[in-house]
Amino acid sequence: MAKIFPEISDKLRAWIEEQPMFFVATAPLSGDGFVNCSPKGLDTLRILDSETLAYLDLTGSGAETIAHIQENQRMVMMWCAFWGPPRIARVHGKGEVIYPDSPKWEEYSKHFEAIPGARAIIVLRGERISDSCGYGVPEFELKEQRETLVKWAERKGPDGIEAYNREKNTESIDGLAAMGGGES
Repeated sequence: MAKIFPEISDKLRAWIEEQPMFFVATAPLSGDGFVNCSPKGLDTLRILDSETLAYLDLTGSGAETIAHIQENQRMVMMWCAFWGPPRIARVHGKGEVIYPDSPKWEEYSKHFEAIPGARAIIVLRGERISDSCGYGVPEFELKEQRETLVKWAERKGPDGIEAYNREKNTESIDGLAAMGGGES
């Protein structure tokens, strides 16, 4: 059943890199705040070393992950096997938000192809790496990655994305600072 690993092994790394999507979950410190879980796809995930992962965060309808990480750094990433042997893997740890104007941007952005609408890179330093059976996860067949978000960002252009983030992503649904607040 469930196993805890000291690091992301080459075997686990290969399995994670085969998965077409992953989930990111965060929560505010307030017990009254909303827990957030976001699905991620496209070619946005990189495993940087045996304990560090990063993903290119694209502009979307909210900025909960950014707000929660800026407040308390707690996050978990999760992958599910939707085909092949059942499996779920999780990496719990501390997250960091890196914005395009950060001195760290160049160091991390070199791992990614440029994608319109990229607003940050989220780096996770794993503290607990585990997997479990995944027996209850249904099997699916991947049709294709959706390009809708990328096309939307292309149509908006950099100025439109900046305006959208100012209008929609400056704080979380709980009122925590997000885009443009508490930057690292």
